[in-house]
Amino acid sequence: MFYGALVWDPWLILSQIVCLQCLYYITLGLFMSILVGTRVSRMSLIYFFDYSTLTTSTVTGWCVIASFLLTALPGAFYVFHLVERAKKCLDFSATLYIVHVFICIIYGGWPSSITWWVVNGTGLAVMALLGEWLCIRRELREIPITRYRSNV
Repeated sequence: MFYGALVWDPWLILSQIVCLQCLYYITLGLFMSILVGTRVSRMSLIYFFDYSTLTTSTVTGWCVIASFLLTALPGAFYVFHLVERAKKCLDFSATLYIVHVFICIIYGGWPSSITWWVVNGTGLAVMALLGEWLCIRRELREIPITRYRSNV
């Protein structure tokens, strides 16, 4: 299907955003359970949504930071498979992180830590740029037309 031929479909966009958000938090939970879960006695949502857990002063804080940064890599593949357009990668990645900011504000207040902003900004950049790169590679592939060639 040609990408410009379809009308604007808000339900498709909303379902892509919800699916991307869910996959992001599932992957973040996986990395958190591996890196942070082995260091703390009890995992909770505080490690996902409270800005004070992203700190460089403790080893657990570094594990939380690593979890967020590592989650951006599979996040780029999720964007690549769900969105499939290089022009939309930044939009969907930014939407994911904006929703995350709102959830963090509701959960733990305004993120006043510079570390939190740097980690999430880096994650956004990695997810958007890697997703765009993957989409551009797919869009620039040659279109095979071997079955239309004559056998001369």
